[in-house]
Amino acid sequence: MEVLRDPSALGSLRGPVYLAIGIFDGVHRGHQALIAEAQADAARSGGTAVVMTFEPHPMMYFQHAEPPLRLSSPRHKELLLARIGVTHLAVLPFEAMRAAQAPEEFVADLVAACRPLGGICVGAAWRFGRGRTGDIALLQELGRQGGFEVDGIPAVRLRGEVISSTVIRVAVARGDLDYAEAALGRPYAVLGEVVPGRKLGRRLGYPTANIDPDGFQLPPDGVYAASVKVDGVPRRAMVNLGCRPTVGGEPERVLEAHILGFGGDLYGRELEVEFLRFLRPEKKFASLDDLRVQIARDIAEAQ
Repeated sequence: MEVLRDPSALGSLRGPVYLAIGIFDGVHRGHQALIAEAQADAARSGGTAVVMTFEPHPMMYFQHAEPPLRLSSPRHKELLLARIGVTHLAVLPFEAMRAAQAPEEFVADLVAACRPLGGICVGAAWRFGRGRTGDIALLQELGRQGGFEVDGIPAVRLRGEVISSTVIRVAVARGDLDYAEAALGRPYAVLGEVVPGRKLGRRLGYPTANIDPDGFQLPPDGVYAASVKVDGVPRRAMVNLGCRPTVGGEPERVLEAHILGFGGDLYGRELEVEFLRFLRPEKKFASLDDLRVQIARDIAEAQ
């Protein structure tokens, strides 16, 4: 997948260019429907479909707040988009100038950059431009003036509720992994680098990889059956998330994975952890021997 960091790079792509625009946090089923429409439009016309997103999260400007915990980091988002066949991703920097740009100016920049702009696909409720004053009606009018198509994709529903990154985030936080998987079209996962730990798992006979899930929304503390992708290959795993009370506790939550049957060095590697099923809550054991026995049970259940 080609990642474009400058809007002017859109002019180098085979036209007409069809843009699927949004934040796409988590790349859930609603996002997938929107992207699929842009891909279909580009295929019909012999053009290029481009997913366009923004970093950092626009909420920092529009709501003067810290962005929410992510369902997908920028790097993870790239991997998820590539898996659904996205060939071009445009990541626009979102800073004060972008936040102050009128909706008409933003669209005019896209029209000028593409050779030509064939269409824009967005969610039907999408808002854009200064103060979020642009909506689908304005975008359609600008499309008539500029000679490009506009697709406002209806929301996808699950259990009678609109699928959104916010709803999925709440589901993950409360441990509803079944809802998250149904809304995402895949098990909920986080991506992080393996960092040095206290090597307590190795002392117990069950070495673990300590993974830094910086900025990700995490499910409740506990032990999970999981799948961990190592070099893109999924491996069964048992994952512990929490503060490890039996061994003195940690100041912050720790995500550690015991990958079944794997003994290689993973420090500095990037791992993707899929949470498959909650096994039990985290608890403090009376001794390390009791903890060791429980870990063996957890691994057998994870298998």
